[in-house]
Amino acid sequence: MRLVLDTNIYIDFGQGKEEVVDLIAGQSTEVLLPVIVLGELFYGFQKGSKSADNETTFRRFVTELGVSIIDVDEEVARKYSLIYSALSAKGTPIPINDVWIAACCMSVGGTLLTRDRHFEHIEQIDKIILGQ
Repeated sequence: MRLVLDTNIYIDFGQGKEEVVDLIAGQSTEVLLPVIVLGELFYGFQKGSKSADNETTFRRFVTELGVSIIDVDEEVARKYSLIYSALSAKGTPIPINDVWIAACCMSVGGTLLTRDRHFEHIEQIDKIILGQ
């Protein structure tokens, strides 16, 4: 399974949460991170007091797991438009970064791994939503 990780899942993995580690190790054939998740992570690193350590840990994660980064391109922008339009029509807005994350996921045909329940409103992607 092509697992696309949300920001909260990267954090859970880093904390060694068994459910997340087992899912990634046992179910993924490929691990992907949308570039939007990178932006959220880098922002968090910059705000914190362990910026360099967090950056090193992130680079090790990417290298050791062979993580691919999903860039925003024209195809992703078109997927974003489809998802955002569908959410607007249903009257179910979600945070805009998460619309972009879903669009990245849709563009690669991956399964989003997240803890955010609002992704339930996005019918265009496969997802695994873990409990809090």
